[in-house]
Amino acid sequence: MSEHVVEATPVGGLAIHANNLTKKFLEEFAVKDVSFDIPVGKIFGFIGPSGSGKTTTIRLLTGIYEPTEGQVQVLGKAPKDFTASIREQIGYMPQMFVLYPDLSVWENLNFAASLYGMNPVGRRAKLTPWLDFVELTDHKTKLAKNISGGMQRRLALAATLVHDPALVFLDEPTAGIDPVLRSKFWDRFRDLQSQGRTLFITTQYVGEAVHCDIVGVLVAGQLVALDTPEALRKRAYGGEIVDLETKEPITFEKMFQIQNMDFVKGRIRPVGTNRLRIIVDEASTAIPDLISWCNENGLSTESVSEYVPPFDDVFVQIIETEQEKQGAQSGAADE
Repeated sequence: MSEHVVEATPVGGLAIHANNLTKKFLEEFAVKDVSFDIPVGKIFGFIGPSGSGKTTTIRLLTGIYEPTEGQVQVLGKAPKDFTASIREQIGYMPQMFVLYPDLSVWENLNFAASLYGMNPVGRRAKLTPWLDFVELTDHKTKLAKNISGGMQRRLALAATLVHDPALVFLDEPTAGIDPVLRSKFWDRFRDLQSQGRTLFITTQYVGEAVHCDIVGVLVAGQLVALDTPEALRKRAYGGEIVDLETKEPITFEKMFQIQNMDFVKGRIRPVGTNRLRIIVDEASTAIPDLISWCNENGLSTESVSEYVPPFDDVFVQIIETEQEKQGAQSGAADE
């Protein structure tokens, strides 16, 4: 695995720039008015349910589809203007296993290398590290049809990387594999990022968003949220979340007093008789203030800590908020 120099000049340090990207099939929008920027060297997670337009977006970015409307630049060029040398800097791992079942692991990797014109002389020395990278060295003589689904996904990843691309598109790379192997895949993705590569990863496993630098949430072809995982979590709930647990029961009167503190945002939620879940501006400053308030008001704190909701809950909250917003807009338009 060697250092790779990007030939094209990314605009403003961006590997990808998309502006109002739209794709229609007949009268149906597969993707509508999608805009985002991906800096070089970042992991961008594209999250959404099956059929939300994630694969269509990748095909627009790689030049398989032409946009109906909007503009896109990848490594400084519109996909329709890609040269052969720019295409060689892009790796694409599709959802389905597309290698040859009757070839061995090694033969598949060697064939992928030949498609990119890699010189047969010294090719073995270049391919072996990629087999090591995906932990398939001990299985290289096995036919692809005789290895597990997880191994096939790892082989597909190696074949995607064999030409040493600077920008890698991975479409549902962890689909259908067990949680342990998913974790290993993300270890590999972070290794690739540490080498300076840019990764565009689609997934319907919402919890994987936490591994990304930037996350886009796609629903029915529209980008409803775009930010860092931490910022999306805060946006979903209107702030950070603190769990307060006391030794004594928290009366309605005291709960009302906490609700009216300046740093409390939104409605607090009881979790049992002695515990509250509170949305605050900043957990780090709210926690000492809550402890002081409890001491002054006859409550002994059992624990006060920040609660970090799983990204599955964050995703649901974002979608529900978006649906409420669209419903309100629709209602206003009907008036």
